[in-house]
Amino acid sequence: MDSIADNAATFFVDRLAEGARAGHTAFIEADGAGRSLTYGELKRETGRMAALLARHDIRREERVALLLFDTIDFPVAFWGAIRAGVVPVALNTLLTTPLYAAILQDCRARALFVSAPLLPVVAPLLEGHPFIRHVFVSGGPAPEGMHDLAAELGAGAPLPTVPASADETAFWLYSSGSTGVPKGVRHVHSAPRFTADTYGAKVLGVQPDDVVFSASKLFFAYGLGNSLSMPMSVGATVVLFSQRPTPQTVLEVLNAHPVTIFCAVPTLYAATVAHLEGGAALPSAPIRRSISAGEALPAEIGRRWKALFGTDILDGVGSTEMLHIFLSNRPGDVVYGTSGLAVPGYDLRLVGEHGAPVKPGEVGELAVRGGSSADGYWNRREKSRATFVGDWTWTGDKYEMTQEGRYVYCGRTDDMFKVSGIWVSPFEVEQALISHEAVLEAAVVPARDPKGLEKPKAFVVLKNGAGGPGLDKALQEHVKAQIGRWKYPRWIAVVDELPKTATGKIQRFKLREAVE
Repeated sequence: MDSIADNAATFFVDRLAEGARAGHTAFIEADGAGRSLTYGELKRETGRMAALLARHDIRREERVALLLFDTIDFPVAFWGAIRAGVVPVALNTLLTTPLYAAILQDCRARALFVSAPLLPVVAPLLEGHPFIRHVFVSGGPAPEGMHDLAAELGAGAPLPTVPASADETAFWLYSSGSTGVPKGVRHVHSAPRFTADTYGAKVLGVQPDDVVFSASKLFFAYGLGNSLSMPMSVGATVVLFSQRPTPQTVLEVLNAHPVTIFCAVPTLYAATVAHLEGGAALPSAPIRRSISAGEALPAEIGRRWKALFGTDILDGVGSTEMLHIFLSNRPGDVVYGTSGLAVPGYDLRLVGEHGAPVKPGEVGELAVRGGSSADGYWNRREKSRATFVGDWTWTGDKYEMTQEGRYVYCGRTDDMFKVSGIWVSPFEVEQALISHEAVLEAAVVPARDPKGLEKPKAFVVLKNGAGGPGLDKALQEHVKAQIGRWKYPRWIAVVDELPKTATGKIQRFKLREAVE
């Protein structure tokens, strides 16, 4: 039965706006106009968003697309839509026009909320679009036929939160596309609170006086949890940053704001460590927690970060399908090179090639069970059936369990390959390469030798000034010494950058295509 209490906006917005946290800052922009918003103001603005949707005849259960930078307009639009029973669909801000065309056609959104600088990318799609009826522009002038979001929000009185079912679809995210075309992932009203009650409370330990900065963006499931679900569950403050995160811009934010919880992906941690070791000054932010997800964290990066900041990186595993982190290292219990233990509230299991549970030391596919699992993919029935099997969600990740019960990442199911009949984990070889002083990043894929047999090939990004004669041989010998003689890369290609999704995941399928 529908209930106002089961609408996610009640817990994350209304509860805080009506209590002692009403005057506490919920969001502050680190760039641009530097706007801020208290929890009380957030309730008012999300109510105005609900009124905007009603005024433009956007009805309950219909979808609206959010192509918005990380500014205050994102949480206002996101929670305002959920408050009204309308379904926000968060879109990656770094895609191409053809991909936006495919996604907007797929999700059938009635309206588009778009940051002004992104309008030229989607403008060619909008004239005569079969589904989009309204376009609201954030942070800049609205062209003729479109609406200024700020003006529209100010035009009506706030509307209250509508009743909802805990199992009703609240919002969509699109998968990052690390293996191809993004898929629409449907999440229900109860899911974000489940992630906050589990990872947020029992691992991260987020507190009301925390200041959270996530370099990972809001359109990314990990970033959405970092900047919305986790901090808003306790009434903490979030620093929003609309620009592209680089080591330099991240350090500027950390110097300008008293950030206590910092969230990023391994790629950014690696680049920031290299930047600091190259002579940049340590930031002044009083960071007490650093977390990583999106891809497994190389052990070497975790150790070097701790040497600089005096605080561990809590490496964790999550997915768009599970909304946030369900497997993680914990404060005071970090073992670099592992993904840690199951987050309380989630169950995990590893299954071998023939469906049988695997023993410690063996490799299997990871399945997870927990209350944040998605309701399925949109218009992908076969893929939904293969991924969501009963209570279990199949991750497509290969792991090995240690005797102590910790999980060690081996790679995506599609990334694993055999050498001389034995499985090779690309991630294990990559970690060994990254531990060499000359290497910043690495990716490993199979390539065929003259006999047609698969062997590892490495693509490496070098640190500034690294390289020189004999590097290939030195890296090969380094890998042999680290993880075994038969796993070393037979070929090494030095590249300027690795292909990645906007969320920082290496797209190894593109490298595999390059060597075929």
